[in-house]
Amino acid sequence: MPVLKLDLLQTLSLAALVYYLGTVLRRRVGWLERLNIPAAVIGGLLFTTVIFILRDRVVNVALDTSAQPLFSVAFFTTIGMGASVSLLRAGGLQVVAFLAISTAFCLVQNFLGMSIASALGEHPLLGVMAGSVTLVGGPATGLAFAPVFEAAGLPGAAVLALTAATFGIVCGGLIGGPIGTRLIRRHGLSGPRGGVAGDGAQQVDPRDATSFAVEVDREDTSLVRNLVLLAIAMLVGSVIGRYITGMGVTLPAYIGAMLVASVLRNVDDGTGWFHIDERVMDFVGNLALSIFLVVALMDLKIWQLAGQALPLFVILIVQVVVVGLFALTLSFRLMGRDYDSAVMASGFVGFALGTTANAVANMRALVLRYGAAPRAFLVVPLVGAFFIDFTNALIITLYVNWLK
Repeated sequence: MPVLKLDLLQTLSLAALVYYLGTVLRRRVGWLERLNIPAAVIGGLLFTTVIFILRDRVVNVALDTSAQPLFSVAFFTTIGMGASVSLLRAGGLQVVAFLAISTAFCLVQNFLGMSIASALGEHPLLGVMAGSVTLVGGPATGLAFAPVFEAAGLPGAAVLALTAATFGIVCGGLIGGPIGTRLIRRHGLSGPRGGVAGDGAQQVDPRDATSFAVEVDREDTSLVRNLVLLAIAMLVGSVIGRYITGMGVTLPAYIGAMLVASVLRNVDDGTGWFHIDERVMDFVGNLALSIFLVVALMDLKIWQLAGQALPLFVILIVQVVVVGLFALTLSFRLMGRDYDSAVMASGFVGFALGTTANAVANMRALVLRYGAAPRAFLVVPLVGAFFIDFTNALIITLYVNWLK
């Protein structure tokens, strides 16, 4: 059987085309847009499906994915740059409380997944992969941890990660709105009605896109300075990570860089030395994430899912039920039992099963119908986009070292 081998340049060029195909499909297929399926996932999944059909029949394709770890580390380093203690403090006790609830729920997801996997005779790491790794973490965290999980004894971890993350994104988009609606109607809640709902949501959503200017005839632009700072965090983080790994602790490549980035961010908050620009970090992080996801998905080996599909879906269905029940009860009650809490419960479902984009989409659908919920749009995006990725990565690392 002929093998088509692509070098690094060819792989990245093809990845750009695959990503663009994903953006086109998402724009033209309405339900993909409504469910917030990332364009990288759409294009990458379509490509890897075609390759699977051609495998051992027409041609086998071998990609050069050597740049993938670089983009993964770069993305999670930008996450570290957003982990600001002052930002957490500015959000008030509600942000701290929601972060504590969400972090505790990561533990619940992992224990639940482990228990079901063990009961079905599977490796406990399968349950963790179908827990906070891919549900709270999303496809990026799942694929970033996949090599660590495979080394710890879970074969086909990348395929399992993609399957679980995609399932979670779809379910998070489908049930988040109905859960919020049920809480609002059951408890007779409402927000201020009228056109301000959408405007209020836009104003307090910290993940809304903003622009920044780059002077192309200068070498010391904000983009360049922040790229240099990102590179320093990655360099120092890799040294720290290698030292910790040398002590026998299993660590994903990006943890050290993410921790160093967090330190730099909080030092900058107090001193202003580094002039970290969150808009630049968002831009670089989103670019790195898109490239990382597309390349990782293009190289997936779908056939490795055979034999583990049924246990995986059993775990995921139970996880969806538990997330829904948690949002309807504890999340709603602990966050205040008011209208904003109901909207937050809808957002909690979105990022506990999918991504922050799912959470924001769920909440926007509610506020456009029932009225603005500014507290919800402050709390959920801050926790879902910045802080939960940080705490979740540490929790996953602890589980991997426990179960390896």
